[in-house]
Amino acid sequence: MPAPRFLSDKLCPVRSKRERRKEARPGELLEAALDLFVDKGFAATRSEEVAARAGVSKGTLFLYFPSKEELFKAVVIENLAGRFTEWNKEFDEYEGTTADMLRYCMHVWWERVGSTKASGLTKLMMSEGRNFPELAEFYRREVVRPGHELLRRILQRGIDRGEFAPIDVDLAIYTVIAPMIFLMLTKHAAAICVDGETDIDPEKYLAIQTETVLHGLCVPPRAPE
Repeated sequence: MPAPRFLSDKLCPVRSKRERRKEARPGELLEAALDLFVDKGFAATRSEEVAARAGVSKGTLFLYFPSKEELFKAVVIENLAGRFTEWNKEFDEYEGTTADMLRYCMHVWWERVGSTKASGLTKLMMSEGRNFPELAEFYRREVVRPGHELLRRILQRGIDRGEFAPIDVDLAIYTVIAPMIFLMLTKHAAAICVDGETDIDPEKYLAIQTETVLHGLCVPPRAPE
């Protein structure tokens, strides 16, 4: 009868350590790839650099990811595309007003994506997508379209509940997306979008942008006396 797992680990510590190491490798490779793709870009990142940063050989990298393109796709799925199931579930279970939902959406986006290294993937695709049309289409299919659809659901919820005025939802989503793009470019493009003297607090910035989306810039008309 085979020994229990906890006993076999003690009897064969080298084998169990190798097993744990093997399980960790894909995650370490994806983390290393994310760092290099965001710092250097897709074209300039070499597969051997990713392997070296993860502490494995180039051959080991290709055991998990047959090409640099497949590695990039896996990075996108791990950090962005694979999270839409979770985010749509949050939408379905949300019980507050749609205005509060939008506020929550902007805050959580910054917390989970915008403030992280993963936000650099958007900037990468904006700068290099034209040179890699297959990857650009993959990114549109797996990230852009699901993201747009989630925002459509939020705005349409507000309209259906009588909380938002009837608007062209397909265009209105870009009012929400624009502040996100601005923050990502500011974070990953040497703050070239600002004047160099203004410090932008991302949380405050998103809060102001959200309230502007919800209420506009005009002062509400005074009620007649």
